[in-house]
Amino acid sequence: MEENKNKIPKEPLYDERGRIIINDPIEIPSGMTEEETVKFWNTHAMSEEMLEDSFIPEDEEDDLPPPRKTSSTKQVNLRIEKDLLDRLQNLAAIKNVPYQTLLKQFVVERVYEEEKREKVF
Repeated sequence: MEENKNKIPKEPLYDERGRIIINDPIEIPSGMTEEETVKFWNTHAMSEEMLEDSFIPEDEEDDLPPPRKTSSTKQVNLRIEKDLLDRLQNLAAIKNVPYQTLLKQFVVERVYEEEKREKVF
């Protein structure tokens, strides 16, 4: 019987907007759909302690990646068959890169190969 006395649920605390305050990550359900997640966070809020614990400090400037090269680029319109575009987009999804970036990489690689073949250097 002693065990059951310790497991009596506490009365929930509410924030100023009437949302239930979450004090422990275990109180957040897992496996929710996007809709369920929205409904949950509309009625719940993290406690100040949880917010502080989840704070990720800003990276030091030394940890930042190098700045991008400021080479000039030019926008190009290109017509591609739908099937080829679909294949390109599928490959890009597998590689987890935008398809435009993958297309640009393919063009760069192919131009390099052609320059080597034609001894353009």
